[in-house]
Amino acid sequence: MTIPEPRERTALAFRHVHFEDLGILGPLLRERGFRVEYVDLGTEAIDIERVDDADLMIVLGGPIGVHDADGYPLLHASKEAVAHRLRSGRPLLGVCLGAQLIADALGAQVHATGQVEIGYAPLDLTEDGLDSPLRALDGMPVLHWHGDAFTIPAGSRRLASTPGFPNQAFSTGTVLALQFHLEADHRAIGSWLIGHAHELHHNGIDPRIIREDARAYGPELERAARSAIATWLDSVELPAPTA
Repeated sequence: MTIPEPRERTALAFRHVHFEDLGILGPLLRERGFRVEYVDLGTEAIDIERVDDADLMIVLGGPIGVHDADGYPLLHASKEAVAHRLRSGRPLLGVCLGAQLIADALGAQVHATGQVEIGYAPLDLTEDGLDSPLRALDGMPVLHWHGDAFTIPAGSRRLASTPGFPNQAFSTGTVLALQFHLEADHRAIGSWLIGHAHELHHNGIDPRIIREDARAYGPELERAARSAIATWLDSVELPAPTA
């Protein structure tokens, strides 16, 4: 009897702006046998069958907010896809806007704070966070780039905080939501600085500081981030299905 070869698994990533991609997570996923596919929102429609078929779904960040659907109708389809994925109970990772969309779909509040948190700053892990895949990140500077905040959905574990944004991460079942950008590749930070140049100028943030911090913290952070996401994947993945 011939044993069928394992079927290649798919990681489906929703991308809002091109430079905010999977970053360091792309190579990690490919190493773990995933075929990485993107849906470029705003130019590409969401196929709900692809959402169903994906072994892992990732919703990345972007410079729009959960409540901006009147101006950016693509958010309607994003919200429907996130809610659909949550109902399936299959692995889902949200980053920044992606985390906020998950929080919103789970009935939590997402709101503008009137302030921004942009640049590298350390995380403080909660007791639950220290007992989670994020444990290696306690006290480590990670890249923040947000002004909106979310409350923690009912039944979820709050994992991390910073002084200005007490809810930085949560998990529930096979879902992990991160307000910060663990995926960002420090070698590509120049694209972020150019793409968000107006926001940096508006908030009086010197791009040279972020560039230097990326150089200083990036390599160690990449190792910790890969370890954290790999540990999370180990905790939520089913064995690779066969053809």
